[in-house]
Amino acid sequence: MSCMNMCTFVTILVSLAMTIAMASAKGGGQAARTLLMQPDNPEINRRAPEMTHVRLETTRGVIRLEMRRAWSPHGVDRFYNLVRQRYYDDTAVFRVRAGMWAQFGINGDPKIAQLWRTRTIPDDPRVESNVRGTVAFAFKEPNGRTTQVFINLRDNSVTHDAEPFVPIAKVVAGMDVADALYSEYGEQAGGGIRAGKQDQVFVGGNEYLKRNFSRLDYIVKATIEREP
Repeated sequence: MSCMNMCTFVTILVSLAMTIAMASAKGGGQAARTLLMQPDNPEINRRAPEMTHVRLETTRGVIRLEMRRAWSPHGVDRFYNLVRQRYYDDTAVFRVRAGMWAQFGINGDPKIAQLWRTRTIPDDPRVESNVRGTVAFAFKEPNGRTTQVFINLRDNSVTHDAEPFVPIAKVVAGMDVADALYSEYGEQAGGGIRAGKQDQVFVGGNEYLKRNFSRLDYIVKATIEREP
């Protein structure tokens, strides 16, 4: 085979591999979306492993979490399954108070976001304290945790342990990335659940946020990185 023919052959193989990879990713995304529209499906309600590592690829860099089921069984199960089914992919970190917390967890597709908005899980007794680097679910009322979580950017134990906000994970790498998440909008892009100002985010999704709060950072992709 001549050099020219060999080069052409290699180019075709590379192109074919890329096409297959893109088709596979698209298919995986469609399958995940189908499951996200079926919140009672057993596949999205699995028991999480006793320990899991989660990789959050953000627009600022990578944040890695260690999650232990013993810290919050219901909370860890929920987060684990949502990550597995790509709920957090392309979701805005819409509420950041510099040096305090960074919150995300409203899906960018309004249909999915509104479906999960009322899918609550029972409370868990708090095991870990809300120190810097811990991750916990936000909630409005008892047994009201759904999909929104926040990273403690400082030691918030004095205020948060009494609520109680229950840590489900800890940042093990990338805390500098969490600290750098865009914070100038503060509470303007939806605020906390208790403020009652998130309706526009649930109705308008990423289109609304990108139009009105274009500098927000995003979770580009959330994946289960390692299981024991």
